[in-house]
Amino acid sequence: MAPFVIAHYRITSKLGEGGMGAVYRATDTKLNRDVAVKVLPESFANDPDRLARFTREAQVLAALNHPHIAAIYGVENTAFVMELVEGESLRQILERGPVTTETALEYAAQIAEALEAAHERGIVHRDLKPANIMVTPSGVVKVLDFGLAAVMNDPTAASADRANSPTLTMKATQAGVILGTAGYMSPEQARGKPVDKRTDIWAFGVVLYEMITGKRLFEGEDLTETLASVVKDKPDLSSVPMRVRGLIERCLEKDPKRRLRDIGDIPLLLSAAPAPVSAQAAKKSGKLPWIAAAVLAAALGVALWAAWRSQKTADRPLVRLDVDLGADVSLPGLVPGGINVVLSPDGTRLAYSSGMPPKLFIRRLDQPNATLLSSIEGSALPFFSPDGQWVAFRSGEKMDKVSVEGGAVVEAGSVGTGNYAGACWSDDGNIIMSEAAGRGLISIPAAGGAIKTLVPLASDEFALGLPQMLPGGKAVLFVQVTAFEPDKVNIQVLRLADGHRTTLVRGGSSPRYVATPGGDYLLYENKETLFAIPFNLDRLETRGTAIAILNDVAYDPFVGTGQFDFSPAPQGHGTLVYRRSRGNSSQLVTLNWVDSAGKREPLRAKPGNYHALSISPDGKKMALSIMGGDGAGIWIYDLARETMTRLTFEQGTYDAPVWTPDGRFIVFSAFGVGIQYARADGAVRPHVLVESKAILDPAAFAPDGKVLAYNEIKGGRTQIWTVPVQDAGSQLKAGKAEAFQGDGFRSADGISPDGRWLAYTSSESGKLEVYVRAFPLSPGQGGKWQISNGDGRESFWAHNGHDLLYRSGDRIMAARYSARGDTFAAETPRVWLDHFSGIAWTLARDDKRALVFAPIESAETSKPDHEVVFLLNFLDELRRRVPAGK
Repeated sequence: MAPFVIAHYRITSKLGEGGMGAVYRATDTKLNRDVAVKVLPESFANDPDRLARFTREAQVLAALNHPHIAAIYGVENTAFVMELVEGESLRQILERGPVTTETALEYAAQIAEALEAAHERGIVHRDLKPANIMVTPSGVVKVLDFGLAAVMNDPTAASADRANSPTLTMKATQAGVILGTAGYMSPEQARGKPVDKRTDIWAFGVVLYEMITGKRLFEGEDLTETLASVVKDKPDLSSVPMRVRGLIERCLEKDPKRRLRDIGDIPLLLSAAPAPVSAQAAKKSGKLPWIAAAVLAAALGVALWAAWRSQKTADRPLVRLDVDLGADVSLPGLVPGGINVVLSPDGTRLAYSSGMPPKLFIRRLDQPNATLLSSIEGSALPFFSPDGQWVAFRSGEKMDKVSVEGGAVVEAGSVGTGNYAGACWSDDGNIIMSEAAGRGLISIPAAGGAIKTLVPLASDEFALGLPQMLPGGKAVLFVQVTAFEPDKVNIQVLRLADGHRTTLVRGGSSPRYVATPGGDYLLYENKETLFAIPFNLDRLETRGTAIAILNDVAYDPFVGTGQFDFSPAPQGHGTLVYRRSRGNSSQLVTLNWVDSAGKREPLRAKPGNYHALSISPDGKKMALSIMGGDGAGIWIYDLARETMTRLTFEQGTYDAPVWTPDGRFIVFSAFGVGIQYARADGAVRPHVLVESKAILDPAAFAPDGKVLAYNEIKGGRTQIWTVPVQDAGSQLKAGKAEAFQGDGFRSADGISPDGRWLAYTSSESGKLEVYVRAFPLSPGQGGKWQISNGDGRESFWAHNGHDLLYRSGDRIMAARYSARGDTFAAETPRVWLDHFSGIAWTLARDDKRALVFAPIESAETSKPDHEVVFLLNFLDELRRRVPAGK
């Protein structure tokens, strides 16, 4: 039995045991997360050679960072600490019988991706088998124990179970060793000869055969007979469907020289089998960027041809078209609130946002030009009415709509400054909308009227987002967000009659109900993979196993919002449109100094999911927040030593770090808790400064450190508050908080160096603008001064006491100011930095440069984003790949 505690991992239960050791569920007491701990056999403790090899192998394996490989977190003596993968092993699944061919191929594709990633790093698994393959409840495959067989050498570990029987006989570095599990070994492995990546390809073929047939390919009365069968017998593949028989034959060539050489060739062989036809349209640019779209319009039929209406629905091959929307189109970046390219219900129109700040456009697919629907800056995340005659969108504090034929923009209602998290237009004429950190799911009549709360947020929820009203108007699909990480976002369904909520998929986002004559489906995304699973509309539950449909769909990094949309037209064959992943869907960013001339100097900090940043008063360090992943929390970056130190270790969502003026403390937002503070040197663990279930984002301290301005996000509104703060030596104490005058402000940005003025961003004019008010407010003071003109946000006071800088579109502007008594005067803003492409920024202490989070650029991501992918006859493909039944 394993000890109760290994290092800082507390064992909670035993998960299983095999020839390579026992596996336990454990809690990482430092990071407060569940992990899997594999404790290796006792024979390791007395073998320094194998212990050293074990450590070296673990270091190599820790570099494998792939969505279909279970991650290794560390090594403690003779134990692996690994990612805990929830779900079933493939062996457990196959004990109930074979899976469908389509399911087998989906699993096989994910296994092949994992092997390819390892082989590219020179790592061979050596022991691929169903017991080492996990399948999560959402259908994601994770391969376990990569390379572990290479360090095992325990002749006493053979199991009575021949399906899990390592046959290890000698030192792992010596010739003649037999590594692996008998029934899945390659012939060269069974003979004890040296092996390479082709031994994994053999095992892949054996596993694929077993998934399809439900039978083990090589199985004798004992270990010797099994090995003899592997070496001598020709596999009988008569029960394997013809479409994959050739692939398995290539994998199971006994001579490794004739065997498939590269696991990366698997997708090519699968596409060579009888499968849906895929037509890749050439990418067009220049004078005729819409030739591809013209072909698309013809293929769609746009519901205009009576001849098509008279045809019977018959399955058609999948057709893929990569369409260039035109060099003048610039699609906005990926955000959690929704998607920026949508199809009308009849499949005849495409609506999208373009530019920075974005404006709204629409295009008939049978026409050569797009039409500007809304020139209101910030018009984004559109969605159609059920009849396809209107496009609705969020703009500032309003929900607006406009006819697809153009005309005046009509306000549906004022919805406040709460964070938008998606919306849909239901058949009953209501718009169902989500407010992150606000009122949850709300309903507003599209014709205008009062807002109604459908379901409020729970105390541990940040958002109930991306809603879709199901047919009949009795239930709503949405995502539940409790953490900024795609794997921790859940898909739920709300039954309106009684308010009952049911979780359908864990680790899924962007739910979309799809009805077909052959059955109904739930589409959803996990990172850049689009999945489909059969769905029962009457029972509001999923059935069977989710199947991966696409693996190149763009998504945002925080909650995994997928950039795709669907139309059942034409004639029930269906069309899917999506934005393709551009190689940076994780939205990793780099840290860079940028001066006013645009000269960039990158820092050595590795790319990360950085979100907010703040420079220390002495200019030597930076506090930043990381959103999502194992490293989520507040970190300190030493600008001189170029080292990163973690400040928060408790599980949670932390953001918006702000230094106290003396540099001793850092305050930050702690979701669900309020505002916390910690010693900047990490000597004292975080404590609560202001307690609240709402989101509280610190903005700035007064220069003397006695007052903190912060933003409260609650009930669909963002309100500025101030709170007195006392420095009590080793801790901070907060007094009574007070609301700053005014309501509905976007956010406080900063307090001037002399402590007399507060800069903030507000959408009160219908656009985001930067304003200044006196600080603190005295009785009778009500003056405010608008600094920006047309677009302004993210303002910072220069330390010289003369300039206020802010972001406007893709520029950073600076406004010179002066103040006399209670009057503030600002000059016309000037361009401080042109062509700003950062995600977040702050001003250096010398006012000469900015510290910027910039997206990772590559040959792919540096191109203008104005391309989308159309999949025609998508429903036919869906029925083929994921049989739903009745």
